[in-house]
Amino acid sequence: MSDKSTRKMIRGYEQTASPTLYLSGQFRAPAENFYDSEFVEFDIDRDDEDIAIVVTDLSTGKRMNSADLYTNKSFKPPIFNEEGAINSWDLIKREFGENPFASISLRANVVSRMLKLMNKLGKKINRTIELQASQVLQTGTITLTDSNGVALYTIDFLPKATHFPTAGTTWGQVGADPMGDLSSLADVNRNDGKIDSDYLIFGQAALRAFLSDAAVQALLDNRRIAKGDVIRTSHRGNGGKFHGTIDIDNNTYEIWSYAGRYKHPKTGASTKYIEDGKVVVKAADSRLDATFGSIPNIGKMLGISGPVSMPEVPSRMMAGGLGLSPHVYLTPDGRTLFGSVGTRALMIPTAIDTFGCLDTGL
Repeated sequence: MSDKSTRKMIRGYEQTASPTLYLSGQFRAPAENFYDSEFVEFDIDRDDEDIAIVVTDLSTGKRMNSADLYTNKSFKPPIFNEEGAINSWDLIKREFGENPFASISLRANVVSRMLKLMNKLGKKINRTIELQASQVLQTGTITLTDSNGVALYTIDFLPKATHFPTAGTTWGQVGADPMGDLSSLADVNRNDGKIDSDYLIFGQAALRAFLSDAAVQALLDNRRIAKGDVIRTSHRGNGGKFHGTIDIDNNTYEIWSYAGRYKHPKTGASTKYIEDGKVVVKAADSRLDATFGSIPNIGKMLGISGPVSMPEVPSRMMAGGLGLSPHVYLTPDGRTLFGSVGTRALMIPTAIDTFGCLDTGL
């Protein structure tokens, strides 16, 4: 009810929580990684650093080598399918930020509400994809739970235990050797994965302890030889922060930190993707694959009862290189419009021997 008072409505404030996709951004997603099949698989052909053995006499002939040794891995991705609805009666209500005295545009309300719904559903899935990436890089496994803590999807990529060590002495304590711990893990990656590590992703507490370590500070403060450069933090990744470079033994590393968070489904607590005391050690070009299976839709395939035509809703949602399939459909009475976003996404550590994660004990 209007009275004699006057009011001015200013622009509304909408708190947003956009997902950070720094870790899943470490995974490649070429066109071949999008598929319709139930499983995704690939062959692995591992080379080693063998040397040729001399032949003592030409009459003994040649040393035989095998040219067809490879293995195959196959995985079934988890299914994500989020849905929401818009009721026709809601359209006559004021939309967020609208002037209550302005004329209502029902179509504009439909489009606005549906796009907002699709965006919300897509962000939920993207956060879980980021969670997959964080689990892969820190443990070599994926475990996705429901709100009761029950594991609904688990996959173990069977990494070598030596790629996930714990520091002999907790960082920050007397006798700790952060550079030695990182160098040792880099050696494991090099021996098993045949590629040099040059990329570090720190949890918050681990980074603080690393930069506070006397040996690290002495290395960075060396005026005669450029052994490292910690610069003012810059944002160069989707949520990741670049801090500079450092030389440790034979390797030069980029120093990154990541404080991206998600709401834990059981506890409701804001939880960091990278644990405070962890450090991921990897090669910047480690082969990691982001794969996306489609959600089958018979109506779309046969063209019998296709989705509602809404040009404003894209046929595929891409966020940070991640592929999500939206779908909009109407109930027969035309009073409820449903919107869903789905995918079968799996983050795969294809070159599983080229990275590892150090537990600093913090």
